[in-house]
Amino acid sequence: MSHILIYPLLIPILTASIALIFFKSRVFQRWINVLGSGLLLGFSAYLLYMVQSDGIQVLQPGNWEAPFGITLVADLFSALLVCVTGLKAFAISIYSLGDMDERRESFGFHPLYQILIFGVNGAFLTGDLFNLYVWFEVMLITSFVLLSLGNRKTQIDGAVKYVVINLLSSLIFLSGVGIMYGITGTLNLAAMAEALQDGENTGLVITASMMFLVSFGIKSAVFPLFFWLPASYHTPPITVTAIFGALLTKVGVYSLVRVFTLLFTQDIGYTHTILLWISVPTMVVGVLGAASQYDVRKILSFHIVSQIGYMIMGLAFFTKIALAGVIYYILHNILAKTNLFLVAGVAQKYVGSYHLSKLGGLYKNYPLLSSLFAISAISLAGLPPLTGFWAKYTVIYAGLEVQEWVVIGFALAVGLMTMFSMTKIWMGAYWSKLPDKAPVASDPGFKPVSGLHRVALLFPVMLIAAFIVGLGIYGEPFFRILFDAADQLLDPSMYIEAVLNP
Repeated sequence: MSHILIYPLLIPILTASIALIFFKSRVFQRWINVLGSGLLLGFSAYLLYMVQSDGIQVLQPGNWEAPFGITLVADLFSALLVCVTGLKAFAISIYSLGDMDERRESFGFHPLYQILIFGVNGAFLTGDLFNLYVWFEVMLITSFVLLSLGNRKTQIDGAVKYVVINLLSSLIFLSGVGIMYGITGTLNLAAMAEALQDGENTGLVITASMMFLVSFGIKSAVFPLFFWLPASYHTPPITVTAIFGALLTKVGVYSLVRVFTLLFTQDIGYTHTILLWISVPTMVVGVLGAASQYDVRKILSFHIVSQIGYMIMGLAFFTKIALAGVIYYILHNILAKTNLFLVAGVAQKYVGSYHLSKLGGLYKNYPLLSSLFAISAISLAGLPPLTGFWAKYTVIYAGLEVQEWVVIGFALAVGLMTMFSMTKIWMGAYWSKLPDKAPVASDPGFKPVSGLHRVALLFPVMLIAAFIVGLGIYGEPFFRILFDAADQLLDPSMYIEAVLNP
């Protein structure tokens, strides 16, 4: 048993507890948040190293043997996501020092942030289907509070839409869990996968798979279940939006990948074809929604939906190279999307708006910020040699291998439309002149951020940009890990053996 698995859960919950103890000291909460996130990054990287060198890691808290107790499992897929979550937690905790206002800090932003990271890591590491539901509820409660923190009308409106649709998702998920327990007599994912290998109750299993598809599809924001995301993600402070855009929908995608590679592989001609049908309108509707917007946060929110379509497309192809591409795409999107939101927040601090009609002059006045935006935008659009190119190339190559010509045609067209959106932001906010109606020009009381706050805002953006460039240019060792992770997903016996016969 590997006790390293407990640290990605223990560190954020202890950090949140300490922050609550010192609730009245905002300065202490800020730095304990950064320190805890830094420790999480270190232990997450060590967990990835352990999984890569020693194989799948399993922990049975309380020493209850599987499938009777709570199981924590880290294969390469989940270890990679825990590691990138640690990176995001650390980067955004630093960014919050320059962005988060004192009023929201006094309402408990820092402990809530750590509890959300606690829930995300729990979802990635759990080996139990019911506990996956529990971790989703932890994320739902904390994300709802973070979304509404500040009590502005637009926030409350977005938060209500968010929580109602996600409660529906949780209800469907719990119903699916009940059906799967009735079929297999267990909630442990490995034991459930082993029980499903006999091929009995195929009709009920497919019914349960569709319930999980709807539930996780809502959480992933796939078509036609995506409308809550662009209606809510632009309402809170950009720090919160960056957290949500980086992690929450990716937990939904992770869950889809996990159950449709480990549990629901009895009739992939049916289940994965449905996934393929869903992926195309998800890509198209997301990119068209982005093209119609002029608020940078809304453009980026719609692009979350669009990029999820590529991930679902790779899962539907269900080949080794496709699953490696899905994992790469998830990691790339977490990096690039977070950075674009963070850059938008810095631009708003400099100029005073998120709307393209009130932005301009950033390239002339802030060349470093412009370069950081260009790196993330080029990566999201899929241009070489950054992470977005290799992620998109991998899933498209997988589609060509299985001869899904029409789907690949849509994927390429959506890539061009993504480039259009990034170009629109560049031309409106960076290349054009600063308009007279921009707050920095028209409001005498507006003061752009400077000093230590500026360092706190730019450092995490530079850190993430370095990973985007590094993983793109020096990607071959990283691809070896991705293909090993895909092998583990395609061969469930490795996961089952590690959990049930340690």
